Amino acid sequence: MKLPNRILLFALLVFVQCTPSTSTQTDKMRVGVFEGHGGSQTCIWEAVAAIKLDGEMTVRTITTADIANNVLDELDAIIIPGGGGSRQYLNLGAENQKRIKEFVARGGGAVGICAGAYLFSNTPEYSCMQLNGAQAIDIEHDNRGHGIAKFTLTEAGKELFPEVAELDTLYVMYYEGPVFIPAEGDSIQYETLAIMESDVHEEGNAPANMTNNKPFFTTNQYGEGRVFSCIAHPEATPGMMWMIPRIVRWTLNKPIAGYAEKVIDPTIFNQEILMSISDLRQESRYFRTFLYGTAEEKIAALDWLQSKHSWDAKRWLQGLLFDGDVQVRVRAAQYVADIHYIHYLPDMRAAYHAEKDEAAKVQIKEHLDKLETLLP
Repeated sequence: MKLPNRILLFALLVFVQCTPSTSTQTDKMRVGVFEGHGGSQTCIWEAVAAIKLDGEMTVRTITTADIANNVLDELDAIIIPGGGGSRQYLNLGAENQKRIKEFVARGGGAVGICAGAYLFSNTPEYSCMQLNGAQAIDIEHDNRGHGIAKFTLTEAGKELFPEVAELDTLYVMYYEGPVFIPAEGDSIQYETLAIMESDVHEEGNAPANMTNNKPFFTTNQYGEGRVFSCIAHPEATPGMMWMIPRIVRWTLNKPIAGYAEKVIDPTIFNQEILMSISDLRQESRYFRTFLYGTAEEKIAALDWLQSKHSWDAKRWLQGLLFDGDVQVRVRAAQYVADIHYIHYLPDMRAAYHAEKDEAAKVQIKEHLDKLETLLP
């Protein structure tokens, strides 16, 4: 029996709509996060997690061996995360540094975060790749301190981050990032998209008035490609992690995109929180609390650490999800959800499924749901 043309057309449309599109599968932006020696493990985790917030991106970690084996041919952008720039430099080796520079010059995107920004700089007597036109100064006081730092956007920065353009001051985690000035004699000229407002000199006898009024985000062209240098850690800041995939989009000259409702939340931090020497000592003591303390002491420690947005505590939370005390397990799950620690999603799911206390199971599920709703 011959089918009417209208039915044939409808069937064809259904077939086309239901057939997976090759272009849809391959048009995603492909991002590689360098995980070679020198990169901090948590910085790698957090960079990967931040990219997962963007449904139009795929992400993988890459090693120095991968780069030598031409993995850059399969990527659109790379991220060099925080850690130690000189150790990353040594781990890459001269040939892989050359491959990265050629990748960017051909049109690839490159994002340097903290140590990655150091690595991209042109700093005399420092192992670096001369990719961003900046020179780091006062590197002898690199261990100047860390905490939630304040910054402001320039007009160019407001264009890239319109969701927060109306706010006078923004806050993200800073951890001993570079203090940049233009590199003398460098042909690369960077543009500043954000300015550091915090004066960080809590540790290492660092001088005052060194970090404030210095570049916080910089951008530049390198051949056909684009480079973004970020001296701080949006990827380690709940409510601000979305800035990293937005930055990757800039390096690839892609339009900005929105994110899940709870992802963009600059109100989570509304003040500067710099860790003092006494704070650091207290933070260190709390590690022993988690080893030997009572349940009440552990919960009090978690409350204090979260109030300071402790850098070290995020490594301790994973095991506390499986603590012997039910209330500690619930509080740890809340902490993980509150700081948007997507890397621990498998642990949160396991904690939920393993929980025997019915009331605690309900609470953990609420925290798990909060974390899962961040993803597209």
